[in-house]
Amino acid sequence: QMAESGGGLVQAGDSLRLSCTASGRTFNMYNLGWFRQTPGKQRELVASVSRQGFTNYADSVQGRFTISREYAKNTMYLQMNSLKPEDTAVYYCAADTGGGDFRGWGQGTRVTVSS
Repeated sequence: QMAESGGGLVQAGDSLRLSCTASGRTFNMYNLGWFRQTPGKQRELVASVSRQGFTNYADSVQGRFTISREYAKNTMYLQMNSLKPEDTAVYYCAADTGGGDFRGWGQGTRVTVSS
């Protein structure tokens, strides 16, 4: 089970850093992802990081968001810069248990970006 934190209300152009933690030594064995969801829309994969640290980003956040993981702390981060109102969503993290099957969803952390 993941636990997300770090969301809040910010203005356009501001930055936030989200954190994702999980208990258990197996956290570092998985590829991980950050997702976001807005009402009425499907959950969207925003960024992912492999066990080895390779990263991928959705086109909408490329160049503005940075995903990273700190193995010693069983923690993953999402640094979000130059935030836009369209980044407003509830953000979730999850682990890829195989073949893109993400599990371990937490309660999410809400990010609201005002214009």
